Amino acid sequence: MTPLERLHAMKMPFAELKGVQFVAAEPDRVVAKMTVRPDLCTLGHIAHGGAIMAFADSVGAAATVINLPADAKGTTTLESKTNFIGGAKEGATVIATATPIHRGRRTQVWQTRLETEDGKLVALVTQTQMILV
Repeated sequence: MTPLERLHAMKMPFAELKGVQFVAAEPDRVVAKMTVRPDLCTLGHIAHGGAIMAFADSVGAAATVINLPADAKGTTTLESKTNFIGGAKEGATVIATATPIHRGRRTQVWQTRLETEDGKLVALVTQTQMILV
């Protein structure tokens, strides 16, 4: 099974609730997209920061999962930091690309870049995932 097939086979209820779609996955890069729906927006019809953070968290966690050692039981987020750069309007598609910073025995650190389809930077997220054994 390819890494992308593994992600498609996994049950990630919160990612599904947000409408996250994984489009590419390999050990060094996971890409997903999410359409900014009205229920994910602020009053100004801009993606809510919490929706952006949750999207990035799902992508970073998925990247960790496809890199887990065989004896691991799973992963959980230990820390996450978000730098918001720009907004994403209702109806826009946001693309998240996660790449590794560190993949150790007990933790992994991923950086996720979130951009609109036209390349406008929305946020940069760095998260640390703990490997559950």
